[in-house]
Amino acid sequence: MKLSPAEQARFVALAKNITERPVYQTLKSFTQHGSVTTYRHSLHVALCAFRLNIRLHVRADERELVEACLLHDFYLYDWHTKGDKLHGYHHPKIAAERARRYFAVPDRVASAIQTHMWPLTLFHVPRNRTAWLLAAADKICAVQETLDRGRNRRSGPFFTGFGRPGPLGAVKSVENDGKWNRKNG
Repeated sequence: MKLSPAEQARFVALAKNITERPVYQTLKSFTQHGSVTTYRHSLHVALCAFRLNIRLHVRADERELVEACLLHDFYLYDWHTKGDKLHGYHHPKIAAERARRYFAVPDRVASAIQTHMWPLTLFHVPRNRTAWLLAAADKICAVQETLDRGRNRRSGPFFTGFGRPGPLGAVKSVENDGKWNRKNG
């Protein structure tokens, strides 16, 4: 499922408000799943949730959704080396606190970040559309990235029913200063 040019432009405009900040760029140095960085994983999750929101007519606020998705793993360390064995339980709270500190996100965005690991975090249930889309998109992308580990494929929200468009045009556009073409995406 490809985004229309207008949808892609909206996604890029919303994402750049966060991805262009130097503190966010540090996520490129942390591995998330396989060879996928936390930066790229977060972009995948944001794009997946954005697509689901449009195609399923969920009507979640797009700005809140993209912010929450991009910042859902904004804990600023490599969980493979620094995190404890309960990283899955602890990192949503850490990411929400850092999102508030560095990006002054509203309560609804922080709440979505804090509940994105449900059902693992049993008592932190998503409470709005943004939070449910984030939780679902994170699971979809994590599975895809984990299954693609070591297969030398581009990882991302490429799953049955949503097409296999090749490199993510919108992700590439965010990563290449808004320039998108066949060569880079």
